[in-house]
Amino acid sequence: MLLRVLGDGPIGAVIAQANAEGHVRGYAVHPHADLPHTQARKLDVGGLVGRNGMLHVTRDLGLRTPYHGCAPLVSGEIAEDLASYFVTSEQVPSVVALGVLVGPDLRVLASGGVCVQALPGARREVIDELDARARRLPPITQMMSAGQSAEEILAVSLGDLSPHLGPLTPLAFHCRCSRERVEGMLSLLGAAELQALLEEEGRAEVTCRFCGDRYVLSETEVRELIARLNAAPPDLRRQADSDERRSKGKPKPSVM
Repeated sequence: MLLRVLGDGPIGAVIAQANAEGHVRGYAVHPHADLPHTQARKLDVGGLVGRNGMLHVTRDLGLRTPYHGCAPLVSGEIAEDLASYFVTSEQVPSVVALGVLVGPDLRVLASGGVCVQALPGARREVIDELDARARRLPPITQMMSAGQSAEEILAVSLGDLSPHLGPLTPLAFHCRCSRERVEGMLSLLGAAELQALLEEEGRAEVTCRFCGDRYVLSETEVRELIARLNAAPPDLRRQADSDERRSKGKPKPSVM
C-alpha cells in the first residue's frame, strides 16, 4: 500500500509504504519543518501537514492494475483524514486512532495506531458504539507507554466485542531500493537525457529519500547504460523517448 498525504503545510508531501510482509518505509519532503506545540502541548500535525490538499491511497491487490482512491484532507491530522477517506472514497465506516510520542531530544519514544472497520452488514448500533468508544480511548501513545500490547489496545477499542485474532505480522523498516532499481529509473530518462546529464555533471547520482542511501554511477557506467538503450529494439527506444519527453523540465529522480 502507498499512502500520499499532499497538504499545503510546511512539511510538504508525506509518503508511506507498507506491504503484507510487515515492511514499512516513509519520508516527508521537508522533515525538519517545525511549528510550536498546540495549546494542549501536542505536536501540531495538522499545521505541519496543512488543511488543504488531498490524501491518495494506492493498493496493489495483485490485479492487473493497482486500486487508487483519493479524498480531500479535512484537518491535516492523519487519523481524521484517513477516517474521512475510508468513508468518502471507499464507503467503509472506520475508526482510526494514531499517536506518536516524541521525547525532549526529538527521538520517537512510542508510536502506533488502531484502525477498526465495519464489515458489510454490520449493525448501525455496533458502528455507533465503536465510534463512541474511540472518542473515549486514552491516547494510543499513553497505552503503549504503559506497556499495553497491540492485543490489549485492540480489546480496549472493541469493548464487549470478541475479536478473533489472526496471525500477527511484526513490523520493521525495510527499504527496497537497489542499484538495479536506480539503473531502471535512469533508463526512463532516455539516452539523450542521460547524455545531457553526463555533459553537465560527468556522472549520475541518485539518493533514496526513504533510507538516504546514495547511488553514484560513474561516467563509464552511464555510457554503458546509454549504449544498452541505443541497442534496444525500436519499440522500446520509442517508449524511452516518450518517457524522456514527459520528463523534460522535471527534477532528476531521487526516490525509489
